[in-house]
Amino acid sequence: MKKSEISEDIKSVFKDAANKLNGFKRRQFMGNVAIELLDGNARKAESEFGWGRETVKAGMAELTTGIRCLDNYSARGNKKTEEKMPELADDIRSLVDPESQADPKFQTSFLYTRITAKAVRQALIDEKEYTDDELPCENTMGNILKRMGYNLKRIQKTKPLKKIPGTDDIFENVNKINHQADDNPEALRISIDTKAKVNVGEFSRGGKTREKEPDGALDHDMEPYLKMVPFGVFEPSNDHISIVFGNSNETSDFIADGLDLWWEENKERHSHIKELVINLDNGPHINSHRTQFIKRMIEFADKTGMKIRLVYYHHTTVNIIRLNDVGGL
Repeated sequence: MKKSEISEDIKSVFKDAANKLNGFKRRQFMGNVAIELLDGNARKAESEFGWGRETVKAGMAELTTGIRCLDNYSARGNKKTEEKMPELADDIRSLVDPESQADPKFQTSFLYTRITAKAVRQALIDEKEYTDDELPCENTMGNILKRMGYNLKRIQKTKPLKKIPGTDDIFENVNKINHQADDNPEALRISIDTKAKVNVGEFSRGGKTREKEPDGALDHDMEPYLKMVPFGVFEPSNDHISIVFGNSNETSDFIADGLDLWWEENKERHSHIKELVINLDNGPHINSHRTQFIKRMIEFADKTGMKIRLVYYHHTTVNIIRLNDVGGL
C-alpha cells in the first residue's frame, strides 16, 4: 500500500491504534508504519498521521537495531513552582528560617516551622512584594514548604537535663551524710515526699468483683467527692513506709503536719533516736528558702528534742537543733 492509497479511514485506524499504545510499543508501531507504508520517511509520517518526527525516528531505530530506549516518565510534565521561580525558594527561606526550630531529637532533616502556609503566602505579599496572582494557592504553598524541608508539627517541650555538671558532687554530699546517719545508732534517716492527688469517688479504676450484680461506677472522674494528697515517709534502714492522706493543698504546713503525725505514731519505736536525717527534694514547699517550712522544722525540733538535719538533693544541707542547745541554728 502506497501513500496515495492510504484512505482517511485507514489513517484514522492507525492513529487510534497508536493512541492506545504507550512507551516503546507506540514508538515501534509508528516506526513500522513509516517503514512499510512511507518508505521510512519520518517527515511523511508527521504529515500524514500527525506523529512527532523524533518519536517516529526513535521507533525505526529501535526496530532496526533491536536496542530499546528507556522511558523516563518522571522527567515529563510541568516543573514545580520553586523550580520555575528559584527566587521564590530563597524568599521563603528568609521568612521561615527565623521562625523555625531544629528537630529536638535530631533524627530528621526537617525543620518544624511555627508559621502556616497561609501566613507564609501573606508574608511574601506583604514583605517580598509578590502579587496575589504570582503566587500559588495556599495548598500548593504547603506542598512547597514540605518539599523544601519544612514540616508543620506540634511544638515539643524541652526535656530536662538528666545530669548537670554538679550532679556527682551533689550525690557525693548526700551519700556522705546518709552513711554517717546509718552508722550512728542514735540517728534515723528518712525520706519524705508527696505524690499526685487522688480523686475519691464512685470510679471503677479497672476494679473487679465476684458479686452476681457488680456495683455501678462512673466512667469519668470529673466530679470526685474529694481530692486526697498522699504524703509518704520511708525508713530505708527497715524498709518501713508510712503514708498520710490529707485533703488540704500541698503546702509547707501540710508536709510539716504529716511529719508530726508520723512521729506521734512511731516515736515509741524510735525512743532512742536523738537525730533525724531527712532526705528531700527541692520542691517549692520544702526548699531551704521556704521560711514557713524551716520555721515548722524548728518547732518540730523543739517539740521532739531531736536534732533535725535536712539533706537536699542539691548542695544545701540544713542543720536544725533545739533552740536551747548550744550553737543555735
